[in-house]
Amino acid sequence: MLASSPSSPRSPLSTAPDTMRKPTLIQRSFGTAGHLWVHVVLCLYAVIALFPIALILINSVKTRNAIFEGPMALPTAETLTFAGFQKVLAGTHFLLYFGNSLVVTVAALVLIVLFGAMAAWALTEYRFFGNRALNFFIAVGIMIPIRLGTVSILQLVVALDLINTRTALVLVYTAQGLPLAVMILSEFMRQIPGELKDAARCDGVGELAIFFGVILPLLRPAIATVAVFTMIPAWNDLWFPLILAPGEDTRTVTLGVQQFIGQYATDWNSVLAALSMAVVPVLLLYMAFSRQLIRGLTSGAVK
Repeated sequence: MLASSPSSPRSPLSTAPDTMRKPTLIQRSFGTAGHLWVHVVLCLYAVIALFPIALILINSVKTRNAIFEGPMALPTAETLTFAGFQKVLAGTHFLLYFGNSLVVTVAALVLIVLFGAMAAWALTEYRFFGNRALNFFIAVGIMIPIRLGTVSILQLVVALDLINTRTALVLVYTAQGLPLAVMILSEFMRQIPGELKDAARCDGVGELAIFFGVILPLLRPAIATVAVFTMIPAWNDLWFPLILAPGEDTRTVTLGVQQFIGQYATDWNSVLAALSMAVVPVLLLYMAFSRQLIRGLTSGAVK
């Protein structure tokens, strides 16, 4: 039996792979200098994207003369005023408009996520005649703007007696967001290991139980992505509320802001105050789902 030789200490070169950090994807693609420039470009883009929001918030608490004299200046003791917020909250039905927008957007978002996930599950899990044709049809729904069918939509809403109702807006926004939701959720469902579903089937779990108990919990990053990409167009939309629900009881926030914009004069204090309050839900949504959103956008980008 051979005697074992004493182990020699590891050389510094042998420990290098353990201590050195692996370069990131950006560093491998652009180098160290490129990595720095990527961050500079992203910071510039963030400033450009946040600048309009900051401009609205700053000028919403300034007097009318101060807005035109120095739109980029911060409010001072002489120019600080909350008259716009007081007029919006006390002189209009802004809270009603805000509630209408919230109800319509949340209802449409729930329907988009539910029906989009079900459609994505059917298209990715089962093979049937017309599967590819249906995928192509859904892809076409992303490329063609829904506003091209405004006349037909208006005729259908009138025929169903849904004019001046929030239901009409919910249905339109659901149809608008479903194609994108199906495509995003389909790509995520293809990444779910088939062993999970097969193991559940072997335990006697039904298809609906697998969908709601196994698949949906794994789709949280994708659902956050779908929520952001479908909520913002619905919340900011002016076209369909103006055509389908222009009544006082069914107006949304974007349509309610228009009453402060006249042909010859515009109450900019009220407009900016209303826009400041309207942007809050979007910011809260992003803050709540930012981590899931980033995971959803970067999933599959690196191995």
